[in-house]
Amino acid sequence: MYAGKLVFTQVMDHLPLQTFRRCVARYRGHYKVQSFSCLDQYRCMAFAQLTYRESLRDIEACLRAQRAKLYHMGIRGTVSRSTLAKANENRDWRIHAEFAQALIAIARRLYADDDFGVDLAETVYALDATTIDLCLTLFPWAPFQQSKAAVKLHTLVDLRGNIPAFIHVTDAHWHDSWVLDKLIPEPGAFYVMDRGYIDFSRLHAFNLSGAFFVVRGRANFKFRRLYSHVVDKRTGLRCDQTIRTAGQSSATDYPDKLRRIKYRDADTGRTFTFLTNNFTLPALTIAQLYKCRWQIELFFKWIKQHLRIKRFFGTSENAVKTQVWIAISVYVLVAILKKRLDLDASLYTILQVLSVTAFEKAPLQQVFSQTEITTDHHPSTNQLNLFD
Repeated sequence: MYAGKLVFTQVMDHLPLQTFRRCVARYRGHYKVQSFSCLDQYRCMAFAQLTYRESLRDIEACLRAQRAKLYHMGIRGTVSRSTLAKANENRDWRIHAEFAQALIAIARRLYADDDFGVDLAETVYALDATTIDLCLTLFPWAPFQQSKAAVKLHTLVDLRGNIPAFIHVTDAHWHDSWVLDKLIPEPGAFYVMDRGYIDFSRLHAFNLSGAFFVVRGRANFKFRRLYSHVVDKRTGLRCDQTIRTAGQSSATDYPDKLRRIKYRDADTGRTFTFLTNNFTLPALTIAQLYKCRWQIELFFKWIKQHLRIKRFFGTSENAVKTQVWIAISVYVLVAILKKRLDLDASLYTILQVLSVTAFEKAPLQQVFSQTEITTDHHPSTNQLNLFD
């Protein structure tokens, strides 16, 4: 009989705790804290993410039912919903944001050699935002429309592994393009974006930094054609042009040349226009890069379905951001676990297994090796799978 650690504890062992302690010290997370530490808070919230808990009362009931195992889970303080609520309310959310970034750095190194569908050596990011609706009465600090509130998650995803490289949480009134000011362009990297990110002054800053962008063009975009390149229309390409902006303000905001590519998707019959500052890649590769942007849409749908970020345990801005960042860190932690243990199961399956085995004592490899994936026998067109 295996007499080692609990499954939950083995998962938590993959956390860089020294980094976590540095984050806590930087933001004085233990100021006036007597018993319920920041690590206790994180483990309780991570438990809620892994086991699909819906409320603080739910977390308290489940953990107190396993009171004898709390010490072995690494939870030293007394678990109560009031204590956890107070911790989420008052302890700086930046502790968990910075810790999640440390986990992201680890995960990106592990997935650096993964294929994402386009044969390209450079790093490719997809940038987009998703909105999470809230109740205006409970969340008055995030007004959106007359009768409801909302927060917006601006996310930059590394397409190799679908790892979020950057996340910025704002109220829903934030325009998508404003987040470009928060990014530090990586020279040589590609940033794939939708039409909402067309701001020529900000895009020009990316160009000056040596980064490449691929953005979908608007129908009313004014430009002046300088040169047309030959394209093979059998591939779906319609044109490949070198242009300059011709709008009253866009010509000033973006004085350099741009590349305009028009492509017709044979599967959907839709025609797309792309703008990019890269003049070396084949036009078809640019179109394929934009098609890969759909992975960030799958990422948003996946985290909304399988992480606890649609129902929040607290109503303050600090509590909401704390829960979002811990959810992201748990997502990245499970992605790290999958890579380090060389698991064939999808991320969805790993989360499902962990949700029902958290209190068991069995080696992680054994837990997943004995798991039969039966989803192939009952396929669902609505199920999203990442890391297949």
